[in-house]
Order: sequence, then structure tokens, then C-alpha cells
Amino acid sequence: MRIDIISVLPELMESPFRTSILKRAMDKGLAEVHFHNLRDFGLGKHRQVDDEPYGGGAGMVMMIEPLDQCISELKAQRNYDEVIYLTPDGETLNQKIANSLSIKKNLIFLCGHYKGIDQRVRELHITKEISIGDYVLTGGELAACVLADSVIRLLPGVLNDEQSALTDSFQDNLLSPPIYTRPSEYKGLKVPEILMSGNSKKIEEWLHEEAVKITQEKRPDLLD
Repeated sequence: MRIDIISVLPELMESPFRTSILKRAMDKGLAEVHFHNLRDFGLGKHRQVDDEPYGGGAGMVMMIEPLDQCISELKAQRNYDEVIYLTPDGETLNQKIANSLSIKKNLIFLCGHYKGIDQRVRELHITKEISIGDYVLTGGELAACVLADSVIRLLPGVLNDEQSALTDSFQDNLLSPPIYTRPSEYKGLKVPEILMSGNSKKIEEWLHEEAVKITQEKRPDLLD
């Protein structure tokens, strides 16, 4: 998988890809992540990428020319499955979206900034709009990191135990059941006997029942 991320602040995203699972995926050649500084396509000697909105109002708008030139240059090099705009008014990211994107080959992430992008960029290039929640960030860079992490970790070979991803919260519209490890008792708190019984069928049934119970308590909307 290849992900190209367009941003006015690409340096903001470098650290998450230098450690842990994302770095492992890149070291194994399972994922490529490339950052593109939009200012390289900016206009004039000051590399301008934003301007005042037509009709007035506060804030600045990301201009169409730099964005179009950057995206068009990338598209000329390869075919992209999706051009994704990270924006508060996009579809809220969930596990289903992450799963569907994890089987794609080439993706572009466009990080919003200022008040947003010229609407014509959406009409020309954007195929999918994603939000990571009902709140506003300074820009789409952190959202792009969240989206990349949620997708890349699902690629075959990235996790040492691929079964782990299949049992994550939300994979089957259920939250995860309680989990325990050694010691079996601590300060009077004991691990449920069923988990130490060795009876795989009974353990699986218990885990499912607990997952349903926790989901009913914390996120009943998932069961709808």
C-alpha cells in the first residue's frame, strides 16, 4: 500500500511513522508513506497557498491552484483508489471504513487547514471525505495520522499476530471483553476461573457474552 499525504505542515506527521507498528510496516515494505509539502506548489515568491474567502468572513481558504497542481502531479504518476479529504464535515471514521481502505493499493490524504479548501477541489478530485470526530483541530495532519494508523495496522503481515486485529473492538460491532494476564490474583482481585479452565469453547462463549454485556452498557448504539 502507498499513502501520499498532502499538507502545509508535513513535519508535524513525521514522528508517528518513525516508531512502533507504522515503522515496522514501512521497514517490511508493506506500506509506503510519502509526505508532500503543499507550499512546493505555492504561488509567487512567497509560495502562497491560501487567500481570503469570496463573500467575506473570517479565516483563510486553501487555494485551488496549488492543490490541483499537487494532486494532478500525483495522479499522473499512478492510479489512486481514493483521494481522501480530512475534514470535520466528512463521514466519521469507523472500523468498517478502515477495513475497506486496508484493501486499497494507492491512497491520497489531503489535510485541511485554515477554514478549509476551495470547494472546487472537492468537485475536481476528492472521492471520499473523512472526519475523526465531531470537533475541530488546527489542521488535518493529526487526523491523517489516525487514519493511516487505523488502516496500515490491518495490512497482512504488519501485526505479529494477525488474529489480534480480527478481535479488536468494533470489528463485529462489539466492544472488546475484559482481558487479563499474570498474576492470577492481585490485591484480592482474581482472574475469572473460566479463562484459566483450558476449555476453549466455554472461554469463547464467555468472551462473547461479556463483549455483548459491555457493549450494551457503554455503546448500545452499536447493537442497533
